[in-house]
Amino acid sequence: MRLVSLLPSATEIVYALGLGDELVGVTFECAVPPGYRAGTTIVVGGRDTRGMSPGEIDAYVKGRLAAGSDLYTLHAGALAGLDPDLILTQDLCRVCALPSGRVADAVDHLGCRAEVLSLDPYTLADVLDTILAVGAAARVPDRAEALVDALRGRLAAVRAAVAGRPRRRVAVVEWVDPPFGAGHWIPDLVEAAGGEPVATHPGARSTPTTWAALRAARPEVVLVAPCGFHLDGAAAQAAGVAARFPGAEVWALDADGLIVRAGPRLVDGAEAIAAILHPDAVPAPPPDAALRVA
Repeated sequence: MRLVSLLPSATEIVYALGLGDELVGVTFECAVPPGYRAGTTIVVGGRDTRGMSPGEIDAYVKGRLAAGSDLYTLHAGALAGLDPDLILTQDLCRVCALPSGRVADAVDHLGCRAEVLSLDPYTLADVLDTILAVGAAARVPDRAEALVDALRGRLAAVRAAVAGRPRRRVAVVEWVDPPFGAGHWIPDLVEAAGGEPVATHPGARSTPTTWAALRAARPEVVLVAPCGFHLDGAAAQAAGVAARFPGAEVWALDADGLIVRAGPRLVDGAEAIAAILHPDAVPAPPPDAALRVA
């Protein structure tokens, strides 16, 4: 089967299912092992925002959306040349990837025979269900069930380790300029890790807020996990956030690796948050996962 992934989380699911050899097309943002990059084609491009501040990125995104423009470009000719059987896309967030409607229209225009599967999870349970959906569409349902069983087992182990312990109030900042309170599956991660999520939007889109509103939620722990950034970028932004929350612990997290991409590594995120909240009950996270900001 020839697979094309149009969002990074789907690419991670494909590799977790052992289907890397069947992946022929990805986006410019997908983390593809070097050995595979030569055999995969970039079918979606977009602006490289490295070097831009969070405020500049926000202004760019708002400007494009207000103009009715897409943030990503589908290279239709490259897609047609790949002759895919299955294309993985989404409608969850226009900031994250092309909407599935654009992809379906392109497939029809090209006369492509591929199935287009849209992955749109809003909760942690939904994310696990998307893994099962990809497995079914890619004809490896047994692999998907085994992977999801293992992930559920790890989540159950975290919940058991922190059961009965005091739940600290946790705010997750998904963007800093302007500040966004976290939504979608992120409150589920905090809950699984033994925390009480505050100033969040469980099962709904994250929305802009104010620093005053975040402080009013009285968080004891603030996790800075800006979408699109790994630990180094998150730590730089968290340094500017810490002064806004005197008395609270402020941590930076590898957002792209652990928090915002709807794939198997969200369970790594739950484990990392649990280690922050309950360090005597859960092993410390890897050094590239989280950093406390003084």
